[in-house]
Amino acid sequence: MDTDAQLTERDPSPTPDQGPEQGSRFARFRARAAGLRHRPVTLLALCLAFVLLLSTFIAQPFLIPSSSMENTLHIGDRVLVNKLAYRFGSAPARGDVVVFDGTGSFVHREQGENPVTGLLRGAGAALGLARPAETDYVKRVIGIGGDRVTCCDKRGRIKVNGEPVSEAYLHPGDAPSSVDFDIVVPEGRLWVMGDHRARSSDSRDHLGQAGGGTVPVDRVIGRADLITWPMSRWRSFDTPGTFDRIPAVAGPHG
Repeated sequence: MDTDAQLTERDPSPTPDQGPEQGSRFARFRARAAGLRHRPVTLLALCLAFVLLLSTFIAQPFLIPSSSMENTLHIGDRVLVNKLAYRFGSAPARGDVVVFDGTGSFVHREQGENPVTGLLRGAGAALGLARPAETDYVKRVIGIGGDRVTCCDKRGRIKVNGEPVSEAYLHPGDAPSSVDFDIVVPEGRLWVMGDHRARSSDSRDHLGQAGGGTVPVDRVIGRADLITWPMSRWRSFDTPGTFDRIPAVAGPHG
């Protein structure tokens, strides 16, 4: 059989590089390419949604905006706020560093903010990338419901239920308070103060207002458990031992 005969007898159907089969393969390739192109965007959206849910319900990074808690916390520190710390029967304890919403206790006016700006700021704050809301504060719990907190004794110390508190966490050179006070903390509320007393606007500054400067427990966002950034300041928080000596409330205060 000669060459021309062999060519004539070959299968005349289109090769894989031609005709409908080529079109279907090209369509499948385009579909897969489109899927790969959009997958990173989808993954990023899912990751952001997961982080925001985690920040909303479990643990939130919180950017320290002021010097009121120095030297425990510095401006620009990121702390991890444990939102589950007080969700299952536990309550804030003396010595805890807490983040709370000061609306109604420290802030008694409406905070005007553009809705779009507020949404962006809120998302950034939830990720620890932006300053928190102006109504959010970070302070140390000094007195809990029923405690009598007074200042100051002859040695200039704050007393809780008659027991002097040795405050080693205070900013060097700070006195425990430059303002005298004597208050019984209502049940369900907290007396809170900054560690840098000379630069802290805290319960002392709201003595004459509703609640006497105390903060409702249900306004506590969570407990600051850990400095996560910068890495050089990575550390966890322990309750100062001085609060272990505070006696329990014995009854009505005279």
